[in-house]
Amino acid sequence: MLNRKLDRSRLHELAQIWYCTFSKNEFLLPTFRSVLSADEVRRAGRFKFQKDRNSFIITRGVLRTLLGGYLELPPSEILLEYTTYGKPYLLDSTLKFNVSHSGDMAVFAFVLDTEVGVDIEQVKDDFDLMELARNFFSEHEIAAMENIPETELTRAFYRCWTRKESFIKAEGSGLSFPLDKFAVSLDHDHEATLIQTEWDLQEKDNWSLYSFLPEQQYIGALAIRDKSKGVEFANLVDISTLS
Repeated sequence: MLNRKLDRSRLHELAQIWYCTFSKNEFLLPTFRSVLSADEVRRAGRFKFQKDRNSFIITRGVLRTLLGGYLELPPSEILLEYTTYGKPYLLDSTLKFNVSHSGDMAVFAFVLDTEVGVDIEQVKDDFDLMELARNFFSEHEIAAMENIPETELTRAFYRCWTRKESFIKAEGSGLSFPLDKFAVSLDHDHEATLIQTEWDLQEKDNWSLYSFLPEQQYIGALAIRDKSKGVEFANLVDISTLS
């Protein structure tokens, strides 16, 4: 497990994104389970399938381990609070974080003094992309999707979806936030922009969006309410190597 301090001061200048695969860290399941709170153990036990239970335990175990590194606390002593929308946070702390998982991957975003949201999605094409887009995307995004070559349509959808998810997670109200009231770019894997915020035309200028590709068949996005911070990525191939 993580025993060394993580350089929290760097988070004044940039967001740090850690990502890992569940399959490569299953051997640490007993250790991760041992640092969970009683409530998290109960939540893990409610999952019907072992795969989902393991994913939850690893995600929360890694989150607690990384938070412990930043806060110089044992992972089991981290006290998590929850917003009315279920977003975990640290009470009375300037350290902000967000978590997402999909398929065999989880991502963890950390920053100081501002809100952050992250999303990861495993790319699949077994559903009607345009039907979902027309139900949830803005008019600007739907028009952009309709002009994307069919061979690029799946990736364009996931670029848009992850960027929108990361934004509403950073904003804090989750899926209660109207997805069609803001627009993001979707035509490039690595260049991401918040194009439009209908409720306040200037609000888009307060945010930075980033896209990243942590593994094949996965697309991720990060939203930060700060135009000045950069981003740093770290692959947790095996979190025990951080000891």
